Amino acid sequence: MPRFFAALVAAPLLASCQTADPQHSVIGAPIAITEPAASAIAGDMASTFAEQIRSAGAATIKLQGEPSEYAAALEAALKGWGHTIVADGKAAKDQNPIELAYSIDSIDGQVFARLTTSSISLGRAYTPTATGATPTSPLSIMQRG
Repeated sequence: MPRFFAALVAAPLLASCQTADPQHSVIGAPIAITEPAASAIAGDMASTFAEQIRSAGAATIKLQGEPSEYAAALEAALKGWGHTIVADGKAAKDQNPIELAYSIDSIDGQVFARLTTSSISLGRAYTPTATGATPTSPLSIMQRG
C-alpha cells in the first residue's frame, strides 16, 4: 500500500516533465526582441553555423521557423555568409537544401537561440542590451553521426 501512494504522488510530478515533442521542446515563452538584439544574435549564430559547415562551402538553406525580427535578421546574416535562402517548395530540383530550424526563447531574463539541422545543433544564451546582445554562455554544439 505505501508503494501505491508513493507512485500516486510521483506520477503527476513525472508527467509534468514530459513534452509533447522532445525534438521541438520550448525552453521558455516565445519572445519578441528588438531589431538590434535580433541582428546581434543572428549574426553570431550565422557565423558559428558557417564555421561548422565550412567544408560544404556556400549552401542552399531552407529556413524552418516562425516569421519574426529574428527570422529576418537570421536570413540576412546567412546571406551575408554567401548562403542562398529558399522558401518552402521553391528549391530547384537539382538543389538539396539544408533544412535549418531556428528558435529563440526567453529564460530567466535571457534569450536562448538555437539552430538545428539533421547533422548539427547549435545553441547559446544572450543578454539583450540597448544596442544588441551579449553572449552569456559558451556555445553549445551537438553533432549527430
